[in-house]
Parts: sequence; C-alpha cells; structure tokens
Amino acid sequence: MKLARLLALVLAAIAAPLAAQHPPSAAPAHAPDYAQPDTWLCLPGRADACSAPQDATIVAATGRQSVEAFKPASAPQFDCFYVYPTVSLDPTPNADLKPGLEEKAVAAFQAARFAKHCRVFAPLYRQITLAGLRRLGTTTAATADRALAYGDVKAAWAHYLATENKGRGVVLIGHSQGSGMLKQLIAEEIDGKPAAAARIISAMLIGTNIAVPKGKDTGGDFKAFPLCRKATQTSCLITYVSFRAETTPPDNSRFGVVASPGMVAACTNPAALGGGKALTDNYLGTRGAGLGSGIQAPWVKDGPAVTTPFVKAPGLISTECVQNGKFSYLAVTVNADPADPRTDTIAGDITVLNKVLADWGLHLIDMPVVMGNLVELTNTQAKAWAAKQR
Repeated sequence: MKLARLLALVLAAIAAPLAAQHPPSAAPAHAPDYAQPDTWLCLPGRADACSAPQDATIVAATGRQSVEAFKPASAPQFDCFYVYPTVSLDPTPNADLKPGLEEKAVAAFQAARFAKHCRVFAPLYRQITLAGLRRLGTTTAATADRALAYGDVKAAWAHYLATENKGRGVVLIGHSQGSGMLKQLIAEEIDGKPAAAARIISAMLIGTNIAVPKGKDTGGDFKAFPLCRKATQTSCLITYVSFRAETTPPDNSRFGVVASPGMVAACTNPAALGGGKALTDNYLGTRGAGLGSGIQAPWVKDGPAVTTPFVKAPGLISTECVQNGKFSYLAVTVNADPADPRTDTIAGDITVLNKVLADWGLHLIDMPVVMGNLVELTNTQAKAWAAKQR
C-alpha cells in the first residue's frame, strides 16, 4: 500500500468521531461461526499473531544491553480474552474476517506478551475500519456499523464461554475500539450479574473513557463493577488513557474526559493501583509505535543496534493518575538524564506531516509504557481469584 494512502487513512481516523459515538444499526447481520478456527486471530496452542517473538533487550541507564528471552506459560491456569483496537486498512466501512498484517502486528504488540501467564483468545471481528471512521458523520451511503462489530465480539465471547472456559478465570483485555466493545459487553452481560462477574479475574479497558463519580470507584458506566485499587482485588476494572506529564491535554481532546455531570474519566495506574507515582515495567517497540508514530531515536548514543522486537528500559518511565481541569488521565514521565548514554525520548505521539497531534496524547503506547505491570497484574489477580474459588 502506498504511503500516501496510509497517510490519508490516518488523517481520516484522526478527523472523525470515535466509533463508539456512532449509533448502532437496528439489525446487524448474523455473527461469524466462532467454532471455526479461522474466525480467531489468536487461539491457544497454535502458531499465530499471539505467538510472535517477544524477546526484549534490556537497556540500562548506563547503556549496557542484555537480552530478556520470553517464555510463554507451559500450562497456563487462566485465560485472557483480547479485543484489538482500530487498525484495519480494509477499504470498506467494516472489516472483513481475513486478518491483514495490521491486525497481526497489533496483536503481537499488545496481546502476545500476556501468554507469559494465560491462554490468549482473540476473535476476529468486523470492526469499524480506518476508512469507516472517515465516513462517520458524512452523507456517504455505506456507513460503518458499530452494532455489526459488537455482535461479533458478543458471539465470540458466548462461544468461548460455552466451549473453552470450563470454569476458568478470565481477564478481559482491550484497547481503543476493542475496549469500547468490551465496555458494552460488560454493561450488558456482566455488570450487576454476580454469576457472570464471578468468572472475571479483571477487565483491562485501556485507551477509552469510562465514567465514574468523582472520588468513587463504582457508579457511572458500570453500576457494580469497581475500579481495581490493589493487585489482589478481583472482578474489577483497570482503565486509563495516557498523556505526557509535561503536556496538558488540549481542550478538544476526546480522551480523559466524559460528558456526564459529576463524572470523571476513570484512571487506575497499573504501576501503583493504590495511587501515587511509580516507575513502570515497560516494553516498548524497538523502532517506535507503528502506523502514525514517529521513529524511535537510538536507544543508546553510539551504541550497538537493538535486534530484538522490544526494548525494556528500567527506570526510564514513571506514571501517575492525575486530574487536570476536566481531564483525568495517566501522566507519563520520561526520566531523562542527559548525562547518561541512554535515550531521553520515547516515540508514541501520533505525528502527521511532522506535526504532533496533542489531542491524542500517547494513545499509541497506552499499553507498552506499563506492559510488564499489566502482564504481572493478570497473574497476581488470577492467583487471588483462584484462592477465592478454593
């Protein structure tokens, strides 16, 4: 695909409203048959996007490099159900069910590392594409259908519960449009339903806005599904959107703000669920954050090139949930030290024609800045969930 077309799609996605704001159609088409393996982007035990290499180069502040080999769990005791964000480059308003390189790449970037502790299930779904976002709010006849996308996710979840769950605990994981799908799933199928909620270890709805009453952990979008405030809490929610700490979100940002009076966008810091600022266990893309991102600067000045797909930079990043006017978000601090040889910058802003789009914050790296924390939280919470079952 030519660069000009990619750029046009990115511009279209940025200019359009969020897919979650588009009203669903009344009668979505029948969902795919999720008994068929080819309707899944990731399934346990097969070579697919969620078995992509996850080795990381640890880059210390001194510039010293070492490789951390990734090893998936040999006998995982719980499951992860992942719904990917808006990535489809299909020219139609809704995606087909044939995974392109973009779907595979985002699953490798966001979901594969969770296989360290859990079985990863990721359904293909007819998401609203980047081209579809462009058409929202226009008079174009063929418009994106959010209900079609959600119907697929709901059907995949029902199939998973009926055939694969078998009493296992499960973590729900989503980003951006994927989080919007899971937000609706929780509201309709889990929230306020004790039997359904009991099988949920936790839900990680990242890169979307979840409304809660200011100063409270329940209410708003979910009535009985609280925010997670400690690592051993279960049947709870981890959610945030991220911005650079030194950048105030511009007034037109759609992230970190909700319209409901008395409500704020929920924020839970995976590196410190109880609150405060903490260093993160990050896993960043070696060359950047993919489509729309700038290129990552060399990790070490005059150092050897990094050859693994990921970099872990201990001590480089800190995160903290902050309230800034009407915005509530995860503030990301890069602990730069010009005196050491390690990079003082991280890629992650959406950049178009060399211009940073500040209203999107660090949406592209919402997960990588705290990826290790998220992965280990699933394991800690799963152990707490299992203890409750006993």
